[in-house]
Amino acid sequence: VQLVQSGGGLVQPGGSLRLSCEASGLPLDTYAIGWFRQVPGKEREGISCFSATHGITMYKDTVKGRFAISTDNAKNTMYLQMDSLKPEDTAVYSCAATPPEVYRKSGHYCDAVDFASWGQGTQVTVSS
Repeated sequence: VQLVQSGGGLVQPGGSLRLSCEASGLPLDTYAIGWFRQVPGKEREGISCFSATHGITMYKDTVKGRFAISTDNAKNTMYLQMDSLKPEDTAVYSCAATPPEVYRKSGHYCDAVDFASWGQGTQVTVSS
């Protein structure tokens, strides 16, 4: 099982980035997927999670209307489209996936403890 991320980098405020996460060894079309981010000194936070099996799409309030999670099942790849980026979006972003029977064991919609497989993380910096 492997999740390999690409994308990220430096972008000006108001700009856009798309993060990609290609999966191998697990079927993204049946797994719950999520994107998380972390800044130094703070806990990792779930910003968007999706489960077709559970009929759930969740976004953190601070990214609603600006970020979009999606998958391309033919490529077994998940994406996070990020628009109208703000300096406070600066963080290390990680993709994650988990079997449907494990998702939401914590009772939450986008909790890192529920996710079994992780990408390597990529830095996103929003700055002028």
